[in-house]
Amino acid sequence: MYAHSWQTEFIEQNINMGSMIEANNKPHALCIPYPAQGHITPMFKLAKLLHHKGFHISFVNTEFNHNRLIRSWGPDALDGLPDFRFYSIPDGLPPSDPDATQDIPALCKYTPINCLAPFSSLISKLNDSAVSGVPPVTCIVSDGVMSFTLEAAEHFGLPEILLWTTSACGLLAYMQYHELVERGYTPLQDMSDVSNGYLDTKIDWALGMKDMKLKDFPSFIRTTDPNDIMLNFLMTETSALPKARALILNTYDTLEQDVLDAISATQSRIYTVGPLHLLMNQIQDSTLLSISSSLWKEEVSCIDWLDKKEPNSVVYVNFGSITTMTAKQLTEFAWGLANSKKHFLWMVRPDIIAGDTAMVPSEFLVETRERGLLSSWCSQEQVLKHPAIGGFLTHNGWNSTIESIASGVPVICWPFFAEQQTNCKYSCVEWGIGMEINNNVKRDDVEELVRELMDGEKGKKLKKNALEWQRKAEAATCPSGSSSINLDKLVDEVLLAE
Repeated sequence: MYAHSWQTEFIEQNINMGSMIEANNKPHALCIPYPAQGHITPMFKLAKLLHHKGFHISFVNTEFNHNRLIRSWGPDALDGLPDFRFYSIPDGLPPSDPDATQDIPALCKYTPINCLAPFSSLISKLNDSAVSGVPPVTCIVSDGVMSFTLEAAEHFGLPEILLWTTSACGLLAYMQYHELVERGYTPLQDMSDVSNGYLDTKIDWALGMKDMKLKDFPSFIRTTDPNDIMLNFLMTETSALPKARALILNTYDTLEQDVLDAISATQSRIYTVGPLHLLMNQIQDSTLLSISSSLWKEEVSCIDWLDKKEPNSVVYVNFGSITTMTAKQLTEFAWGLANSKKHFLWMVRPDIIAGDTAMVPSEFLVETRERGLLSSWCSQEQVLKHPAIGGFLTHNGWNSTIESIASGVPVICWPFFAEQQTNCKYSCVEWGIGMEINNNVKRDDVEELVRELMDGEKGKKLKKNALEWQRKAEAATCPSGSSSINLDKLVDEVLLAE
């Protein structure tokens, strides 16, 4: 069932003929993210920016995530605005934990199969509902890994642009998958290759990327199966890039220029419009603040806690919405933080331990009660820009990475999967804002790196670099900056072009 019935909306809003005519003249962007928090967040920000530019927005979640939003924010959470509406389509997946991200390989395998028909049906319904004040759909803004929507765009004669929610370097790394397969680097001969030094093999032929090793490429190459779902899925999705009208990336030019130049050989129309959350700060529209895309209820008490702390004194710890770890790894992180003697704010999702409830040692809670705060979820943007935050222990998802860059916060990197390995390499080597911790995490390593990040000479250098990248991010998103200009060009050259 769709989130809204257009007939009901028409009656409830009591739209008069004059407003109907005005509404029907609006451009209408149909926005569909991949059904996971890290993809929904940037798509939602882009949708809000387009709404501010005068677009009617239809935002499409899967029914699974639609229901999660309602549970987190209440039954009125998706009422939206008259010209910013929410819809849902089924994903056809079997039932799973209703408050955790669905299985990623299953989503990648079945979403293209199960979602095309209901997505196409939704377009037909929206176009048929034009008499109610909803203008016909004029363009599709799809997640880059939801490229099955290109078939619907072609059927309805609509332009489609792809928002890849990765870093540009992450996307370019995925684009090397075909070549890595053809040259025999993957699939692996044996899973022992993951730990025997094979992943240190240098890759010097990837244009736009320097000093790369196999371990720096997104993690899905770490398979022995030539039919691996994720390996083949990403090869399919990157092959769709030239078919889109344009490509949008949540980055800014000076951060990833060499990478962007390399991607342009495949898709010449690239619009860098990031960091998206800084562009959002340029908008003074209180009506947009009433709608949220967070699948977890955000706890606000952590901001009050941070307000009582000294500047640059707190380590923020968050491994994102998908990362899972073992109970032993959680314990090692806990005691490493405790032994560092630093103040910390740690987001511990209930599902962060695969197949079990996340529980830190009770002795750890006693040891750190005066200097630590554990929470389940927060507004990360608010936390990272808080003056009390001095460092970020992160999984290096792109949202977290670009938000830390935009806040001038250096990082300790513990990449989990996907292109997080690539983001880690760029954070530590190319941008000089981070240090990597071994995947086989040990408390002594956590303690040492936290102390170095917060007090050491290297930590000071990383902080200096982070502040410089922050300055460049702010310059890119000011009214005359490259990302602001690119957003205007995207609208004028692609979305409103005849």
